[in-house]
Amino acid sequence: MGRVSALRENPALTKNIQKILIANRGEIARRIVRTCRKMGIATVAVFSDADSEMPFVAEADQAVRLGPAPSTESYLRIDKIIEAATHTGADAIHPGYGFLAENADFAEACSTAGVTFIGPTPDAIRSMGSKRQAKALVEKAGVPVIPGYDGANQDPEVLAREAVKIGFPVLLKASAGGGGKGMKLVREEAGLRDAIASAAREGQSSFGDGTLLVEKYIDDPRHVEIQILGDSHGNLIHLNERECSIQRRHQKIIEEAPSPALDASLRNRMGEAAVRCGNAIGYQNAGTVEFILAPDRSFYFLEVNTRLQVEHPVTESLTGMDLVEEQIRVAQGEALRTSQEAVRFEGAALEVRLYAEDPAGGFLPQSGVVADWHLPEAEGLRVDGGVETGSEVGIHYDPMLAKIITSGESRGLALQRMRRALRSLSVQGLATNRDFLLKVLDHPAFEAGDIDTHFIERHMADGLLDAIPSSLEDHAAIVAALAEQQMRDGLRAHVPHVPSGWRNNYHTPQWGEYAAGERDVRVEYRHHGENRFTVSVGEDEHEIRIVSWNEPDLVFEDGPLRLHARVKIDRTRVFVHTPDANVALNRKPRFPDKSLAVPAGGCVAPMPGKIVELRVGEGDAVQTGQVLLIMEAMKMEHTVTAPHDGVVAQVTVSAGEQVDADALLAVVQQA
Repeated sequence: MGRVSALRENPALTKNIQKILIANRGEIARRIVRTCRKMGIATVAVFSDADSEMPFVAEADQAVRLGPAPSTESYLRIDKIIEAATHTGADAIHPGYGFLAENADFAEACSTAGVTFIGPTPDAIRSMGSKRQAKALVEKAGVPVIPGYDGANQDPEVLAREAVKIGFPVLLKASAGGGGKGMKLVREEAGLRDAIASAAREGQSSFGDGTLLVEKYIDDPRHVEIQILGDSHGNLIHLNERECSIQRRHQKIIEEAPSPALDASLRNRMGEAAVRCGNAIGYQNAGTVEFILAPDRSFYFLEVNTRLQVEHPVTESLTGMDLVEEQIRVAQGEALRTSQEAVRFEGAALEVRLYAEDPAGGFLPQSGVVADWHLPEAEGLRVDGGVETGSEVGIHYDPMLAKIITSGESRGLALQRMRRALRSLSVQGLATNRDFLLKVLDHPAFEAGDIDTHFIERHMADGLLDAIPSSLEDHAAIVAALAEQQMRDGLRAHVPHVPSGWRNNYHTPQWGEYAAGERDVRVEYRHHGENRFTVSVGEDEHEIRIVSWNEPDLVFEDGPLRLHARVKIDRTRVFVHTPDANVALNRKPRFPDKSLAVPAGGCVAPMPGKIVELRVGEGDAVQTGQVLLIMEAMKMEHTVTAPHDGVVAQVTVSAGEQVDADALLAVVQQA
């Protein structure tokens, strides 16, 4: 499968890298730092103003501020990154994955500056950087490709005609894109032109190139990719597959290896095709060849990612290899240390991507401060995290918080470990997809390996709006009230022998009131001494004894049942984690201010972002669901629509304006 069975090496080409600048951020930078420490290599982090307090900055040996938060003024500034490498004496740069990782000009700039670029050659990056050129190149190498249009004429009418000619459904893809950006699925001609315009805008915004491809869309496909690894001595191997079919908005959220769909024969054929792709461009370093696998087991080339992938840990789990270490060794001029025949592929592994996003709100990205981040260590568990308690998730970058990876001797064991890990995870302060991931993992079709890229739409659409059961919210409110009582009790300086809440009129209980979503929960309790309480919520009454309170951990007995909870209190908010749920509560003030409210028909920003386009003006008649304006946030476009039929009474923003979450954008007066 590789070009040689016996590895070739020219010792004269090898060198030792001493210090690596990591041209990336978050969990990516932290993961690279980990391997560098293992290898005894010094590290340099670069960071924007928005990231100055993030964990990856503190963990590197040195750090250099690049500039303002927008990536175009910081992480995408080649000149600033090269200057940082020169200033700190870094002799190599690792681009991570994302930002400049697949930028051939950046690779060339490193070479010009005398700094080793830890990645493929600029020619290899360029050959695969354009999906149009890549498709033609691999087709010539005998790799099957999907029918479509990749012409130079990008006139929207030409693209529309080609889409109709190919036949619906079609997929519009930014030629320079990746990660689901600039990608639109169109199933009928109505809406085609709007989709073309939107995909081109996203491609231009995210990659500086609005060129689009039009491809035939294969229904019920699986997304399977092959990890390849090559060196400068002519050795090129593959490390088998990863299944990446569980996606939302064309972006992966769960990956695993091996794929439940592949047997040994299909695995070999796909691996050989991936190696042909690598050989066609003389590939060096780590890369990924992505394929679409049809229900009839035919497969088609999708793209080559000329970098390390977010999901590489599942491959590391099965092969026992550290792919970042292999990247560094290849960049030093070393030959691969493993032949194709010696590649290990044992056990099973899963990875989930934990995002700050709201599945119930269409997976809208979220921003805010992580009030609590806690995941206990466990057998077969690995966490590549970008945040800690107190980290701020801003609006300028991808909202991924961490990758959680579990492994075991079988898929069933890896899956069970993942379920336990997610249920053990306390991540508080902003909405995440944690519970949604658990729903996917618990679904019988996923457990059976019966998955494709439409899994979420097919199986989960009705479950996106599931609310936390009121019984769990009530339980969380009880935990919150008891934790707050324990905090107050610990602060008492006077008459410490008198139980907290003592009063002349014992018949009046202590109480706390919390908002849980749209519900208000009132907790009443009486303290009987010795940490024993009678607690009631509505008609439900509980006899509770607090066993221990070591902030933030509360252990208590509810009748005969001993329970554990984790409680974080942040001003007026209380966050409660139990094995059953993460619940965010707002402490209700005793004298609420009701002076401010969104007017009837008011449309507010779902998150911080930039107004890209206004579709209406004051006085315009609109219908329910009509697009009023388009926002851009976290590299994705979001539409704000009319809540009902009526007339636009007010527009409070203009194109190009940056707005905060919940800012009033427009008011539609009902007809």
